Amino acid sequence: MPAYSIAILAIYLGFGLLELWRSNLFTKDEQTRDDGIVEAVSTAMLLVVTQPMIVFASAGIMWAVAPEWAGALQGINVLLAILLFLVLDDMMQYWWHRASHSFAWLYNLHRAHHNARYMSVRLVYRNNLFYYAMMPGLWFSGVLVYLGLGWVYAGYLIVKMTVIIGAHCDVAWDRRLYSIKWLSPVMWLVERTISTPATHHAHHGRHADDPAVHYKGNYGNLLFFWDVLFGTAKITRTYPQSYGVENLAPASLGQQLMWPLFPEQKAEDENGQTVGEAV
Repeated sequence: MPAYSIAILAIYLGFGLLELWRSNLFTKDEQTRDDGIVEAVSTAMLLVVTQPMIVFASAGIMWAVAPEWAGALQGINVLLAILLFLVLDDMMQYWWHRASHSFAWLYNLHRAHHNARYMSVRLVYRNNLFYYAMMPGLWFSGVLVYLGLGWVYAGYLIVKMTVIIGAHCDVAWDRRLYSIKWLSPVMWLVERTISTPATHHAHHGRHADDPAVHYKGNYGNLLFFWDVLFGTAKITRTYPQSYGVENLAPASLGQQLMWPLFPEQKAEDENGQTVGEAV
């Protein structure tokens, strides 16, 4: 196993142990039997199949199209290399995530991530099996690795996954820092730069009338700056009262993992009329 993978696994386990110690990692409130299955299957599929497949496939495509470009960027400045990943991976993931909340058909590939009625490190890789396979940022990252930036990608992934795992953890690391008055200017900068539990939990909130919820925004993964830049940021320094999706019919196990092979269910009002799906 590569060193960066070991580092990410250690970070994931560290936040997981924090949840195990401070909350309830394996027995979340409102958890269902399907939740554990979706999380286990989607996480294993991404790490074992999808992500390695994309790296090899993108390299194969580039080799067929431009074999002379292999390793072409290997000697560039490290800051420029990091910038390339921030734009072609992280910013592209912002737009992919935002599109997933803007188009109903694409939301069906992402709904599994929001279907859980809790926050946890368990949600980090929870998505429809086709969601990551279609994610542009992963394919662009594969191209950058082919161009010789694999060494930068390893370090970039460690930082990115630390932020993302911490933002999903239900033990909010930023809560105590917000209470320290002299740190307020520092936190002002931090919460506008990277995703924090407060800003990302807001995106997972269940009820639109909850002041801490911002379901149609706060799309950033590593950088929350994209939300600030593109006008989708909401910062409250508070946390939703509950999590999940509202006004939608329950999603089956098949729909969560393999829509469109398993079609979505339709919600009906008391008169038997289909309720429109809002994403």
